[in-house]
Amino acid sequence: MQKFQLTVTSRTGTGRSASRRLRKAEKIPAILYGKHTSPETLAVAAPEFVKLLKEISGRAALIELKRDAGTTALSFLQEVQRDPITDKYLHLDLQEVKENEKMIISVRLSVIGEAYGVKTEGGILETASHRLRIRCLPKDLPAFIEVDITELKVGETIHISELKPLPGVEYMDDKNQAVVICVAPPEEEVAATPDAAAAPAAGAAGAAAPAAGAAGAAAPAAGAAGAAAAPAAGAKPGAAPAAGAKPAAAPAKK
Repeated sequence: MQKFQLTVTSRTGTGRSASRRLRKAEKIPAILYGKHTSPETLAVAAPEFVKLLKEISGRAALIELKRDAGTTALSFLQEVQRDPITDKYLHLDLQEVKENEKMIISVRLSVIGEAYGVKTEGGILETASHRLRIRCLPKDLPAFIEVDITELKVGETIHISELKPLPGVEYMDDKNQAVVICVAPPEEEVAATPDAAAAPAAGAAGAAAPAAGAAGAAAPAAGAAGAAAAPAAGAKPGAAPAAGAKPAAAPAKK
């Protein structure tokens, strides 16, 4: 069991104004909860805490708090609050533990190896659970929960019940909960070619041809109507002499 150290100081002021003053002084408001003690308000130097996080590097770790009065307390980080805009640390929740008592803590998952389904079958690896809750004594706390995925094939899933047992560690989540899944790659959609897309349009144009021809066939009828209308229009000034009619007799010569 590796321990990290962090210096903390007691603080009396609470509320937004007091927390704002602490942050301006490069300190982070914190609170320490304990099973056998009352919550204790603390302050942590921001540069020291940033350095501690780099040393821990995502591992589950126990932190020995060194108070200004000279006393110590064993704890772990329960929650870290950060400003979503400035990314500065706003508040820390620390959980006090005893070396002879079991604790419940969330531990990060660590995937080991390359899945057979990904390497050989073209599958895609999906992590269903990034952290798992465990119960153990402080001395049995693992830095990570390791999952070997080497033999995982497409369509297969590793559940909590299939994880490698760890000495002194009890998994608190559902035994049937999925941890890692290897899924088949998505099927590629076949896009229509330009020629295939143009074929129905060409056919539709061809189907429209008879209609155009029908319109053309109507043209002679229109011409016939015009021809029939011509005599009637000419008849308006006066009727022409009948065909074959004799002209009027010329006057007799004197």
